[in-house]
Amino acid sequence: MDSSDAKSSAKAAAAKPDGVDRDLGGYGKRKPFQVSVRDDRPLDFWRIVCEGVVAGGTAGVVVEAALYPIDTIKTRLQAAHGGGKIALRGLYSGLAGNLAGVLPASAIFVGVYEPTKQKLLRAFPDNLSALAHLTAGALGGLASSLVRVPTEVVKQRMQTREFASAPSAVRLIIAREGFRGLYAGYGSFLLRDLPFDAVQFCIYEQLRIGYRIVARRELKDHENAMIGAFAGAITGAITTPLDVIKTRLMIQGATKQYRSISHCVKNIIQEEGPAALMKGVGPRVLWIGIGGSIFFSILERTKQILADRHSKSQ
Repeated sequence: MDSSDAKSSAKAAAAKPDGVDRDLGGYGKRKPFQVSVRDDRPLDFWRIVCEGVVAGGTAGVVVEAALYPIDTIKTRLQAAHGGGKIALRGLYSGLAGNLAGVLPASAIFVGVYEPTKQKLLRAFPDNLSALAHLTAGALGGLASSLVRVPTEVVKQRMQTREFASAPSAVRLIIAREGFRGLYAGYGSFLLRDLPFDAVQFCIYEQLRIGYRIVARRELKDHENAMIGAFAGAITGAITTPLDVIKTRLMIQGATKQYRSISHCVKNIIQEEGPAALMKGVGPRVLWIGIGGSIFFSILERTKQILADRHSKSQ
């Protein structure tokens, strides 16, 4: 093969997104469009990590800033005992401090998810791609939880108007409850977020694969947004009870009203009825559905921009 052929082959390989055959043929002698989750090209691990960090951080910050009021309403609904009314003032309480945590948390999540996904897709047969996506999503959630949990604790305490600012919230939580107070409800957070992250990303990735097979082409931004919204809304609805438990444990503070996850569930059902475990499901589905739409469309677009810049620099 001469040098011009080698350069052409390299450019063609770089133009292909991970695991996708971009031959959109089916006409004349060209092959039909194919989607394969397996990619035999060498894995550029650190480039994928860096691109994931940038794309994840960007998508996470945009979603959080845009949808914060809906999240605040959801938190106040879940925190209200019995038929208590919720306040609709201060819906942006804690946004600045939360963004300071969301940026690294989202960056860590995608920075772990993307390379893990690529490695697992190479290790598993194509018919187990869903398992690769589930596992990568759970591992990404576990890694980012070290930042996400303190961020969530501070955010929810501010959303329920317990504290006026993020710095004072951190200082007073540590003073009253110790450093462990920043990780209040950590077990319930993992109980909610690990299955949430795993299921949401698995649904999203599997729907994208199926959509590309049917459409016989790459997806456009609005199609990624549509699939992301569907994946987010479905996952948000089925994990609402876990979110209610997590919220109650995180905002209880030093009162220690609930001794454990099981004690929290038992008390909620006894005092408020089973329906209380679905509190805030409407705002949660709306928030995560819209958030999924924004997050995944920005994530894919940012990843594509970074990949294009990398291919041009070759």
